[in-house]
Amino acid sequence: MAKGEEVPGRDALKGMRRVVVKIGSALLTNDGRALDEAAIGGWVDQIAALHRRGIEVVLVSSGAVAAGMVRLGWQTRPSEVHALQAAAAVGQNGLTECYEGHFGRHQLTTAQVLLTHDDLSNRKRYLNARSALRTLVELGVVPVVNENDTVVTDEIRFGDNDTLGALVANLIEADALVILTDQEGLFDADPRHDPNASLITEGRADDPRLAAVAGDGGALGRGGMTTKVRAARLAARSGALTVIASGRQPEVLTRLVDGERLGTLLTPDQAPIAARKRWLAGQLQVRGTLTLDAGAVKVLRDSGSSLLPVGVKAIAGRFVRGEMVLCVDEEGRRIAKGLVNYGVDEAQRLIGQPSHRIEAILGYMEAPELIHRDNLVVL
Repeated sequence: MAKGEEVPGRDALKGMRRVVVKIGSALLTNDGRALDEAAIGGWVDQIAALHRRGIEVVLVSSGAVAAGMVRLGWQTRPSEVHALQAAAAVGQNGLTECYEGHFGRHQLTTAQVLLTHDDLSNRKRYLNARSALRTLVELGVVPVVNENDTVVTDEIRFGDNDTLGALVANLIEADALVILTDQEGLFDADPRHDPNASLITEGRADDPRLAAVAGDGGALGRGGMTTKVRAARLAARSGALTVIASGRQPEVLTRLVDGERLGTLLTPDQAPIAARKRWLAGQLQVRGTLTLDAGAVKVLRDSGSSLLPVGVKAIAGRFVRGEMVLCVDEEGRRIAKGLVNYGVDEAQRLIGQPSHRIEAILGYMEAPELIHRDNLVVL
């Protein structure tokens, strides 16, 4: 692996620019005794501190169902989908109000984002969700993401918010996923039953031995350490590292970004850029071909820049926004491939045009480039 592509470790947490923080139900509801507003205020204070350091944060918050159960006076989590939906509907309102009030103390605006599995499996909705989340964080807004339990069914359920957190990390290409739980991290045995259990401070996200030591979830949440290990593997696909740590540790988030050895750090096989480029390079199916002029070929090869419509001479194939296309030179030689920002009909109208003309031609501008450099790999 090249020097610039080393897999990040604890020190990389100091340089994070974008992080997904997931907080579990047991923490948020103080083990089922209603929303723990004081604790939530503490985590919000820490997220605000990260914002002041220039770190973009997306918060994935459980707690709607658990909070709804408390409001409804239910002692045990129901198994019926309609009952879970009702609890989520009751609890989500209070959860949102709680976050909004605490972030407001720091003059930070929040946005509620409710997702289902369909939203991330449908390519168009996936891209829309990605654009919305990226825009929110660029505006300095803190998105608060949860599964849309009010309308979700078993067939389209993520299964747990650990998985949702990992998919959001992939979605926004986060540097790290931080999973705050009621445990200190991942142990080599169940610390509730084995006093000699030791904390695993670091490991590889894809280490199959981790699944063997992960336990089941508690009564409130759907996820246990098993889902957290699985989430780390998912997050690693885009090169994000994962930290599993206790949300009850004082100033846990700020201490983590200072590089302190808290919780369990699970690292990917490759650094973020290398992981994404490898994924792009491995995509065999392309939907179309863009023929580039000599200037565009030189810029892609020498500068690693985005592909602008002005450098495209011809387009072939049928593709929609977000699909993979091949870039070739005028002799048909393969130059690059990547995920295109416009469908074929729009792209045909943009051939040879400068980016500032896109809105005038199409009536809107999704992006100034046909393929962003983060979604393009030179072959």
